Amino acid sequence: MAENQRIRDRGVVIDEAFGNLQRWGLRVIVIAAAAFVIGWGIGHVWMVLFPVSMALIVSTVLSPPVSFLRSKGWPSALAAAVVVVGFIAILVGVIAILTPQVAGQAAAIASNATDGLQKVRDWVTGEPLNLSDGQITRAIEAVQDKLQSSATAISSGVFSTISTATSIIVNIVLVLMLTFFFVKDGHKFLPWLNALGGQRSGAHLSEVLGRVWSTLGGFIRTQTIVALIDAVIIGGGLWILGSPLAVPLAVITFFGGYIPIVGAFVSGALAVLVTIVTNDYKAALIALVIVIAVQQLEGNVLSPVLQGKNMNLHPAVVLMSVTAGGSMFGVTGAFLAVPVAATVAEILRYVNEQIDDSVSVLAPKEDARGSAPSDDD
Repeated sequence: MAENQRIRDRGVVIDEAFGNLQRWGLRVIVIAAAAFVIGWGIGHVWMVLFPVSMALIVSTVLSPPVSFLRSKGWPSALAAAVVVVGFIAILVGVIAILTPQVAGQAAAIASNATDGLQKVRDWVTGEPLNLSDGQITRAIEAVQDKLQSSATAISSGVFSTISTATSIIVNIVLVLMLTFFFVKDGHKFLPWLNALGGQRSGAHLSEVLGRVWSTLGGFIRTQTIVALIDAVIIGGGLWILGSPLAVPLAVITFFGGYIPIVGAFVSGALAVLVTIVTNDYKAALIALVIVIAVQQLEGNVLSPVLQGKNMNLHPAVVLMSVTAGGSMFGVTGAFLAVPVAATVAEILRYVNEQIDDSVSVLAPKEDARGSAPSDDD
């Protein structure tokens, strides 16, 4: 038996290990270079990709009613026009009602939040806590500077220059036009792609894009419901407490709901800090209880029940995605981070399924004892 055993030299083992390391190192370098090139390309065509991305996200919400009207015999163009025009009317109505209240009180919210931070600082550094004032002061001053700069930017108006106003208007018009075409002809895209790519690649692309579309649509629709529920409960609680800024804080909570974890935390903290100034510590404590209860309701009931398995992303992945997107592209990046992460995750799941199918096909069949047959059998 011992004579038939082959002994591999240590040098061969080490050489093979370094060979594998070299191959993987080259692969990592190639992947990093490809990611850099892709990022560079996206940065240079972002002016085109941004309205396309926003139009796709809006289309995931408007596509179901268009499909319903089409199933009732409506022409695609008429169904898309009615739904898009209805969406624009609702959007304009909501903006016309809420914008004067939010824009007129934005500076007051930032100022009150700053004063609330100062009151928190005085409380934690005074009796009975007597905490160190140095680090707390520096941290609060940094937040205060940020709030003040944000208040200045908001109070000066979004349309501070003609070029900015023109750019925003052009983007809005472009997004709406693209949305119309996407909901009008989007149902033709996957069959066309399937025919163009052939039986193999076309089928894979159609399946992946169909899953991504379903995931994004489910996320946007259910996240809207979750954000609306959060805004109504928190805004209603602040209104009952007598806060004069209940409506703008509810609007901020609604839009913050589209940035998972981070948005809910920031909007909730803002509501509590403002309540400290506009009311008192007792009301702020009640507001804090309301915010915590709403976040627990969202995390343990609303999101699991409404989202279901649409996203299937770990909270850590969501948090890192929002952080990375916000640090690189600001508020827009934080908003688009989760849809991008969900898209990538869906693609990876499909690739993993295909790998599992290939492995199961090529794997040897197990014998009756539950183990793969050996060469000696």
